[in-house]
Amino acid sequence: MLKRFPGVSGTLDRAMDLLVVPGFSKIGYEARRRMYGWGTPDLTGRSVMVTGASGGLGLAASIDMAKCGAKVHMVCRNPEKGEQARAKVNVEGGVAGTETEPVLHLCDLSLVSEIRRFAADFLASGDPLDVLLNNAGVMPSERQHTKEGLELTFATNLVGPYLLTELLLPRLREGKDPRVIMMSSGGMYSSGFNTSDPQLERKEYKPTTFYAHTKRGEVMLADEWQANEPAGGVTFCSMHPGWAVTPGMSAALPGFHKVTGPILRDSHQGVDTAVWLAGATPEEAPGGEFYEDRQPRTKQRVPGTRIAEGDGRKLMDLLAGITRS
Repeated sequence: MLKRFPGVSGTLDRAMDLLVVPGFSKIGYEARRRMYGWGTPDLTGRSVMVTGASGGLGLAASIDMAKCGAKVHMVCRNPEKGEQARAKVNVEGGVAGTETEPVLHLCDLSLVSEIRRFAADFLASGDPLDVLLNNAGVMPSERQHTKEGLELTFATNLVGPYLLTELLLPRLREGKDPRVIMMSSGGMYSSGFNTSDPQLERKEYKPTTFYAHTKRGEVMLADEWQANEPAGGVTFCSMHPGWAVTPGMSAALPGFHKVTGPILRDSHQGVDTAVWLAGATPEEAPGGEFYEDRQPRTKQRVPGTRIAEGDGRKLMDLLAGITRS
């Protein structure tokens, strides 16, 4: 945490964070890596599940966690892309033919029925689970709904991780230093959360607005879970990857990518904090925090986006009602 690094390093770190561009870009990543002398996390013996693992940040996290010794369970929607990603993790993670070869699971995380089916199968398998990285996310160019009637961004980015986490908690609680990581976004700083209209049905559809709204919700979920988890249980936290270039980001925000391209982080720099969190103890990385570059960061930057007391509980209750079987 920042309090461990007083003096010049801590001051420079905070300044980069406040100025946004240096803090969120690869400039901040490289500066912090050198200032703090980051080591490589040891994930030997850890069983990690990564959602949205077929590309972008999810694939990078799967590769890097495998390199660090983890057994990675890759949750993907598309069978062909998922198998290609699994093969890439085998090669780049250096785990082909070993006990830590990644396992591919197929699940559409926008659908409640699919998540229930997948979670039941995973629990029945008896496989251990120490870490769940809720990374899957979408930002469609136009308003879409799932076949279950939910707005797609809301369903994938909030309903999916909520339900999957709830269903897998019994297995996680059997793990060693178990942790749930919500891959949020720096975009969440621009948004509060509307508990009276959680799917923003009364608003004109704007991809970045809807995306930021759900990413704020992910931070709220992590905080609410942590507040209610018994001592010694699962550690819940959220994080953002900085400005990391991925195929999804390039397609959704071509203008932003064109302007900031030279200073964007690559996907492996974007997931460094997730890999570190996967191996950190609760003392090293406490729950209820929002991390970037291995440090807890403020959750509020923009006036009018503060979350009212009790809104986390309201969101949790809303999602429980939506997913109730």
